[in-house]
Amino acid sequence: MLYLVPNLADSAVARRIDMLRLGGAAIDVVGFRRAGTAVPRLDVGTYLELDETFDAQFMQRLAATVRASAGMRRWASRLPQPDLIIARNLEMLALASRLQEHWATRPALVYECLDIHRLMLRQDAVGRAMRAAEQHWSKKASLLITSSPAFLRNYFDIYGAPPAKIVENKVVWDGGKRGVNPVFAASNAAPLRIGWFGALRCARSLAALDGFATAMNGKVEIVLRGRPALNEFDDFPGAVADRPHLRFEGAYRNPDDLPAIYSDVHLAWAIDFFEAGQNSQWLLPNRIYEGCLHGAIPIALAGTETAAFIERHGIGIVLPDIAPATLRTMLGELSPDRLATLASAVAALRPNDFAVTASDCRTLVDKLAGLNAARPLLTEAA
Repeated sequence: MLYLVPNLADSAVARRIDMLRLGGAAIDVVGFRRAGTAVPRLDVGTYLELDETFDAQFMQRLAATVRASAGMRRWASRLPQPDLIIARNLEMLALASRLQEHWATRPALVYECLDIHRLMLRQDAVGRAMRAAEQHWSKKASLLITSSPAFLRNYFDIYGAPPAKIVENKVVWDGGKRGVNPVFAASNAAPLRIGWFGALRCARSLAALDGFATAMNGKVEIVLRGRPALNEFDDFPGAVADRPHLRFEGAYRNPDDLPAIYSDVHLAWAIDFFEAGQNSQWLLPNRIYEGCLHGAIPIALAGTETAAFIERHGIGIVLPDIAPATLRTMLGELSPDRLATLASAVAALRPNDFAVTASDCRTLVDKLAGLNAARPLLTEAA
């Protein structure tokens, strides 16, 4: 199986590869790597970098994709013939639709789309052209993989797509020890700690959390971990420097560090205004699964798919907005007993609600294998 990805250093790519291997597939991976990221350690057969790309520079990524397409004959010759190609995101779908023709026996194609970029939703000529290109290339795909039912309702069911399968952003978990909310620790004491982990790309969230912690004057602490999208902030380093009740602790290893980092916070911030009313309203983010698996109480915004998810599970806190008064009332006044009740509800749920099992992975790979019955997809993973 060949996996084409736009960012080889994305931890979500490693998670998908782990899922596929756990399901019994052998994987080769080809793609671009974001500038400033380390070469990832991926458990794959062939690893091939096409070029370096940059966050929030669509035209640069488009040019890199065009160059990769022009040089396809050269780099494709280094790959074993796959039974199936998974193309993660639109630019990789464009490459994959051409790459199919490289081999005499054409591999099946799967389109994986886990975010709906704002360009795709524009109602002008640019948006129409982007959607037309997507529909053209996806005609060759046998399956769409997406991560939230809201993406189907609000986009793919409207504009058209191949048959779809929802694969949630669950944690690939080995069944080890789960994290425990600090409210249950013997040493638990103030301050209340809120964790915002993962892809940090929402300036409104940062401002709201910083203002809230400052107003609470030591009763609340904000912990940030992950990779900030610096282009989305006026000055991220300046915004987090020398803040008495807010600290940025950098990147973490996923999934290795998840139990420890989520066990350090009472609440997990799962609110994002990056593409408010569109992608941010529809997605089910990684952090909702990571936090809940390891004991953190999720915080979501009313009207989002994330809020619907936690309400369906009977857990978490749903905020009507992130105004200072709302944060103070609904978060700042949480008593230890109320925290313990909320944390107990999260801990009582099955790990399978937030993590994939080996059986889930085999089911996924079996479905992919069925897309190309003429050739065996499954091989003994190393």
